Amino acid sequence: MEPQNPTPIAMPAAQAAPGLPPVTPPQGFGEVKKSSPLPLIIVIVGLIIAAIIFVIVKFVIPGIGGGGGTSSGEITWWDLWEDSSVVEPLITEYEESHPNIKVNYVAQSKEDYRERLANALAKGTGPDIFTFHNSWVPMFKTNLDPVPANVMSAADFSETFYPVAISDLTSGTSILGIPLMYDGLTLYINQSIFETQGKTVPTTWDELRETAIALTIKDENGIIKQAGVALGRTENVDHWQEILALMMLQNLAKLESPTGPLAEAALTYYTLFSSSDGVWDATLPNSTQAFANGTLAMYFGPSWEAFQIGAINPNLKFKMVPVPQLPKDNPSEPNIAYATYWAEGVNNKSKAKPAAWDFLEFLSSSESLQKMYQNASRIRTFGEPYPRVDMANLASSDQNAMAVISQATYAQSWYLASRTFDGPTGINSQIGKYFEDAVNAVNAGVSAEDALNTVAAGVNQVLSQYGLTSGQ
Repeated sequence: MEPQNPTPIAMPAAQAAPGLPPVTPPQGFGEVKKSSPLPLIIVIVGLIIAAIIFVIVKFVIPGIGGGGGTSSGEITWWDLWEDSSVVEPLITEYEESHPNIKVNYVAQSKEDYRERLANALAKGTGPDIFTFHNSWVPMFKTNLDPVPANVMSAADFSETFYPVAISDLTSGTSILGIPLMYDGLTLYINQSIFETQGKTVPTTWDELRETAIALTIKDENGIIKQAGVALGRTENVDHWQEILALMMLQNLAKLESPTGPLAEAALTYYTLFSSSDGVWDATLPNSTQAFANGTLAMYFGPSWEAFQIGAINPNLKFKMVPVPQLPKDNPSEPNIAYATYWAEGVNNKSKAKPAAWDFLEFLSSSESLQKMYQNASRIRTFGEPYPRVDMANLASSDQNAMAVISQATYAQSWYLASRTFDGPTGINSQIGKYFEDAVNAVNAGVSAEDALNTVAAGVNQVLSQYGLTSGQ
């Protein structure tokens, strides 16, 4: 079957501690005769002692004063993903060089994480440091402490991390978190299927569509036995949110107001793989399972899905490559990828803010990130892809990790991300539901224009909840 041409898609060039109370001279100081030097000596000694205590309180024991949270010298860190064996060696190293600090690492369950975190912060019982998704800043900006300039200035941040992190983690003039990893959408290739059929890895959407049709195998009853690519639907395509957002961003559609020909073309193109090309349908298992089973040639997902796929089928021969791009009239036109990752923030009501930021500064150093990567690589295929620009080539020995990192320089993001576990009232869940309804409507015969008019109204209502205006 020859691929049907979609509506053309084109891309042009593109507090410190409050201090001690004033020292009050002991009662009776003024009664000492002026001729005696003792009062002056006592006053001087008292001032020196007060100054020493002030310095100790302010600089040696960080975090005294400043709201609720953990006790002085103790940091509680809520994390969502890493096994304790990955971070405990770093915690031990930090505690050995900071004997007055104790770091309590608490691995959280992903279920209802966002709601539990929000409730704990509201009650004043939240952690000092917590993990949050890059799309969660609008939901937690009133809880997040700005990165202090002495930890990392805005200029240093922009030089250290990828542009998407700067965009995502900035609110007003403040940077509200530090990423310890990067991740984003990649294209997974079943190498056995590609080698058997003599196919090359597609780099454009046109190539991907042609390859998907060629690699789809059906039985005599038209039942798909081998699917070319998992696209076109929502009920069994994992990460469809990121895929659709990627298509729209590449086609220069405005996700905050997704109407007009560019958005319509991207939505229609996404559905063609199921509604027209027949390379994927609603009867198939979810795309991650299908790919792990070896019955799906191409699959979209972030890097962490590689571990689940490998756990299901350790013998599957696959690789990860950058996502396809739109055909370009000018090779200098920029590529666009899609980021979805997690960052660490500090509770702005923590008693241990200075210590918490000092710990995060330690963790985000190149040396610490390499150690965490190595620790993680002992228990899985590879560690978290590095978030720092100056570490881009350090994972060059791992082709799959590099497939993710190589796209970071041109990645964008938005409030369409799957499996962030932000609950039914979370920004991703609410916005995702509107786009889900649109995909389903187009698959049922509704025009993309009508479907997206409904989406635009819904998206505007959700963004308004968080005071987000057009373009944010």
